[in-house]
Amino acid sequence: MVGGVDAVIVLLAVVSRKQAYLAAATAIVGSLVGSLILFLIARKGGEEYHRRHASSARSDRFRAWFHEYGLLTVFVPAFVPIIPLPLKIFIISAGAMEESPVKFSLVLLAARIPRYLFLAWLGLRLGTHTLPYLRQHIWELILLATTIFIVLYASVRIVHDRRTRFSKSRTMAPPTVPK
Repeated sequence: MVGGVDAVIVLLAVVSRKQAYLAAATAIVGSLVGSLILFLIARKGGEEYHRRHASSARSDRFRAWFHEYGLLTVFVPAFVPIIPLPLKIFIISAGAMEESPVKFSLVLLAARIPRYLFLAWLGLRLGTHTLPYLRQHIWELILLATTIFIVLYASVRIVHDRRTRFSKSRTMAPPTVPK
């Protein structure tokens, strides 16, 4: 259930304590570069698709939703070290929905840095018992992923609602007339 890069980080932490955090840093950079390549390919394909097909109200609503909440679907599988969460599909979606490459990169880094550093640390602490430990606690990791998604979704929703209320109150306020 643990991904290949995760296993390599743990293995390097077990075999060579000095290489653990270097392996994590390398994995972070590699993940960012590889994901950005896929993101940019999907972005170009998304632009072509959007150019060919007329924009419908439904696709516009989905695009607006994705711009507001879609990067959460990138963060959660990038953060939690279990395979059932398909990160590539969400990377492709983020690219096709023309998300900002900077925002995408920041979200990916916010997820990958703690994940890979944690795995290096865990490999140093538990040694060869790390991967069995992660497999044994798969349901806790799934619960963690679900909880993180719900908390982040609610947070983004609250911020969005406040922004909407603030912008509506500014447009509805009567103009002030200088005396």
